[in-house]
Formats: sequence, C-alpha cells, structure tokens
Amino acid sequence: MSGTLRDVSLGQTSLYQKHIDLKAKMAPFAGYDMPIQYTSVKEEVIAVRENVGVFDVSHMGEFFVEGEAAHDFVDYIITNDFMGAELHKAVYSPLCREDGTVIDDLIAYKIGREEVLICVNAANIKKDWDWIVAQSKKFKVSLTNKSEQYSLLAIQGPKSEEILKSLEILDDIEFPYYAAKRLNVLNQDIILARTGYTGEDGFEVFCSHEFAGELWDKFLSKGVTPCGLASRDVLRLEVCYPLYGHEINDEVTPLDAGLKWTVKMDKENYIGKLALSEYKPKYRLVKLSLDKGIPRDDYPILDEKENVIGKVTSGTMSVALGKGICLAHIEKEKFPESKKFLVEIRGRKYEANYHTKAFISGGHK
Repeated sequence: MSGTLRDVSLGQTSLYQKHIDLKAKMAPFAGYDMPIQYTSVKEEVIAVRENVGVFDVSHMGEFFVEGEAAHDFVDYIITNDFMGAELHKAVYSPLCREDGTVIDDLIAYKIGREEVLICVNAANIKKDWDWIVAQSKKFKVSLTNKSEQYSLLAIQGPKSEEILKSLEILDDIEFPYYAAKRLNVLNQDIILARTGYTGEDGFEVFCSHEFAGELWDKFLSKGVTPCGLASRDVLRLEVCYPLYGHEINDEVTPLDAGLKWTVKMDKENYIGKLALSEYKPKYRLVKLSLDKGIPRDDYPILDEKENVIGKVTSGTMSVALGKGICLAHIEKEKFPESKKFLVEIRGRKYEANYHTKAFISGGHK
C-alpha cells in the first residue's frame, strides 16, 4: 500500500485484510479495492496454466430466483438456452434489452428444480438487478439479491480438482465441466461450480464471508498461488473470453462481439429475440497478435492502406506467447478481404497477425 490512504468510498471484500497482509498491489475495480497482483503477473499466470491459483472475486453479484417459474423466467431474460440445460448445470449468456443491446453477461446456475443462482459482473449489480426485477412481474418467482452475503473464491488450474479433494471439499463423485451444486462441506453450506474464466480447469466456491477466509488460508497452506485481477485479465484474453465494458457494452449486441453462439434463434421467446433476428452486425470481433509492441485498449486498428477501421477492445502482453495480443472491434463494412491489419501504438504502425482461433486452447475439462 506504500503508506497511501485508502479511498473510503471503495468497498472491501471479506478477504481485504488478507490481501494487505500479503502486500498485494491494490487498486479500484468496479467500486471495490481489489488485489491487482501479489508477486508478478507472469508468475501468477504461469501458476494457473501449470499448477493452481486462487482469485478473490467476491465483488461479483449473486441473485437468487425461486419459484415454480424460476427456470422459465431465466430462460426468458437471457439469449442462451437455459431450459435445455440439465439440473445442476450452468449456462453462460448475455442479458439483453428488447433492442438486442447487452446489459451484461452472466452465468445462470440451475441449482434446484425451482431455484436459480445468477452471477453478474460487479460493476453492473444495480443495473442488472433493477432490470431483472422489472421483467419478473408476469412470472411466479421471488427474487433475492444476496450479493452482500456471499464471498466468492475461484480456484483455477490443472491441479484445482486435486486441491479440492485433498481438503474434502470435493469427493470422488463426478463433477463435470459447467456443473453447479449446493453442498455441505466441512459443516458449511456452499455452492460449488466448475466454470472458470481463465480457460483452465477450475472451480468457484460461493460461501459465507467467514468460510471464505478459512478456505483462503487452507488453499495457501496447500501451496495455491494467490492471484490478482491483472493475471486474470491476461488469462481470459489468451483464451479470448469477452469482458463487459470491453468486447461487450451497452451499445453493442452479442452478434457484434463474437457471441452468436449464445443467441438461440430456435428458442420460443426471449427478450431481444425479434431485434436480434433482424439485426445486421456493425462490428466483427477479431483476434490479433503482434511480433513487436503491446496493443492496449482503444488503440486504432488500420487496414493495409492505413485507413482506420476499428479499435482494440482488450490488449495485453501474452505470457504464453511472449508477444502482444488483442481483441478488436472492426467495422463490418470495412473488414479487409486481405485480412491484413495494422495496430497504431503511440503514432507508430505495427503489422498484426490475424488469428481465427483463440491464442491458446487452455485446459478446461
């Protein structure tokens, strides 16, 4: 903290003091004072790719939908297929307005026959909650915002399952990718999910604030590496996962952001279906890497004739590739047939490599 005064307007997660004790570099994020890194971004990324790391993501929002129409209601407010998901499975989806623009992206967990947990981005908790409540009037559901009552730990990496079993949080019963269940472990009621925002195998533990502190200590005692939001951003960008406020925002639709796969036109009805069925995308999301230079958010993207055709939505230095990588929105009508792109970095133009697949494939189950 280098002796600086904390901004008292920022929220703190239940693990705040543990981050301070570890001398984490802290910074504002989505209204919270969050750990950005502990050692180095490179070390933390490598830990998750090759071993196991843990993230405090307690700033995220948790909404519970209960009642006989819980599944129907969630299926109505998201573009992806929730009704088709089996019980105890999770579904990633955009949450859209009637005009098809994105309010947020979320994960909905089918944790009971009449119960759904919706996990939303921290910066959008109030916006999402107000929207979802407003849409619920015609459904027999009750909604509860428990964002302040839950802590959330994400343990990520190829050895995450091994760690959870060693702590008796997970047993030998099959727990597949994108599963989500209520469990009682170590005399604590938790919700355990297996999704992950890093591209690696990983689990999320929704639990009480007190138990989160105990779990954090248990993880670290097992050699799990504490990881901050900077490494999380590199990890998600290497596997090309979108981030709200970057690839998706209030002005674009899922069809502008490489998320066509989440928009199910064969679903009977959902908010935004009509608009999305008639919508012609304005942007195309592309994946680019640079042999020299590091692309950053909002840097201009040019075609080979040096016409500006788009901008970087997320950019960083890839630990896995050892080079700059980015996602970028390209104006659809200006997309170059040659697929040759330049990235302008502080007045200099650098040739970019065009990728059709994610920069790395990750290792989720």
